[in-house]
Amino acid sequence: MKSRFALTAAALALALAQPAFAADKIALVVKSLGNGFFDAAHQGALEAAKELKDVEIIYTGPAKATAEGQIEIVNSLIAQNVKAIVISANDPDALVPSLKKAMQRGIKVISFDSGVKKEGRLMQLNPSNNALIGEKLAKMSEQVVGKTGEIAVLSATAQATNQNIWIGEMKKVLAKPEYSGLKLVSVVYGDDQTDKSYREAQGLFKSYPNLKAIVAPTTVGIAAAAKAVQDEKKVGQIFVTGLGLPSEMAGHVKSGAVKSFAIWNPIDLGYSSIHAVHAFMKGTAKGAKGEVISLGRVGKATLDENGEAAMAEPFTYDATNVEKFAKIF
Repeated sequence: MKSRFALTAAALALALAQPAFAADKIALVVKSLGNGFFDAAHQGALEAAKELKDVEIIYTGPAKATAEGQIEIVNSLIAQNVKAIVISANDPDALVPSLKKAMQRGIKVISFDSGVKKEGRLMQLNPSNNALIGEKLAKMSEQVVGKTGEIAVLSATAQATNQNIWIGEMKKVLAKPEYSGLKLVSVVYGDDQTDKSYREAQGLFKSYPNLKAIVAPTTVGIAAAAKAVQDEKKVGQIFVTGLGLPSEMAGHVKSGAVKSFAIWNPIDLGYSSIHAVHAFMKGTAKGAKGEVISLGRVGKATLDENGEAAMAEPFTYDATNVEKFAKIF
């Protein structure tokens, strides 16, 4: 009995000597589980938590990408009294009531990737923004072509709002003196159909024999154009770049048809989201227009009048990293 009491007393003394510490729980709620993009975001969230030291990540989401599934999860998290919710929404409107309820309970809520209406969150972190995407498309064109040469754009549909905005922003950059040697000779539309995009790329080869690059700000178009370059034996003569998925582009990088391309980095997005919500948890961010929020190693983001911010320009993928990310998404 004596030795048992001594052991208990020693354990109690040790416990009292340790500082009381419980990490704040941040729930990362994704569109659905089993999605490689969000698994990568989770990896980034864990990296951020390791840096911040005072938070713990709860990774959750519905089995199917439904608003109903996410609402059920949010209500459960409110009952668990988590400190923050970071969510990629399946529906920008349907989630607002439950997320407003969470905020009324003192839970900090931000959305990332796919946003929630303003009244349902403190901040929306977009992977990038229109100006940054347009600038990236121009930069990548110069990287594959050099200072002089003809380039063409292969877009989705002529009515695609985001595509047209990105191309417009790209044209603004190309109009600058430092890009004067690059000549945009044509913009064609593949309607986000593989066959039509492939034929449009072939048409560009015939119409512009001095063409050096095709820039496709669409995942369907970039893959179709790269295949056309290979099939027409134009590898090394015409390069393809733009926005694509690593899993679809790895083979084209290996073939030499694509030197580099871009899309958001989900690891960085998860990482940045945790840093952003942590600023709200600590009270260093309030959600006001013009507020600058630290995103750790990724940099800083500035909130606009809608409480939205852009993480960074799209991330570059090339022969050094495409295989790694192709396993993710």
